[in-house]
Amino acid sequence: MGITKTEIFSEKQNELAVTFKALGHPARIAILQHIIKQQSCICNDLVQELGLAQPTISQHLRELKNIGIIKGTIEGTSVCYCIDEEMWQSIKDELNAFFSQDASVCAGKCC
Repeated sequence: MGITKTEIFSEKQNELAVTFKALGHPARIAILQHIIKQQSCICNDLVQELGLAQPTISQHLRELKNIGIIKGTIEGTSVCYCIDEEMWQSIKDELNAFFSQDASVCAGKCC
C-alpha cells in the first residue's frame, strides 16, 4: 500500500496547510473577528451576530477549536469560547514566517 500524500511533506508544511484550511472559510474569520471585537469570551450570541444556523456555527467553532485557536468552557447549558492567546501568537508567528519568505528571487527571471 502506498503512502498518503501528506506523508511526503514536512510536519511544518502539513500544520500550515491545516491552519490555512481552518482559516479558509469566511464564517470562521467572522467568528474570530467577533470574539476579538468583544474582548471577552462569547456565549450563544453568534447566531444573531452572523445570521447562520446554530448547527453551522457549531461546526465552524469545532474546526477552530481543532486547530487550537479558540478554547471553550462549559457554563451551565452553554459553551463559551475565547481566543487561546498562546495559539493565536503561535499561528501569527507561523503565518508571518511563511509570508516573510523572499519571493522576489524570480523577479524578471520567469513568467
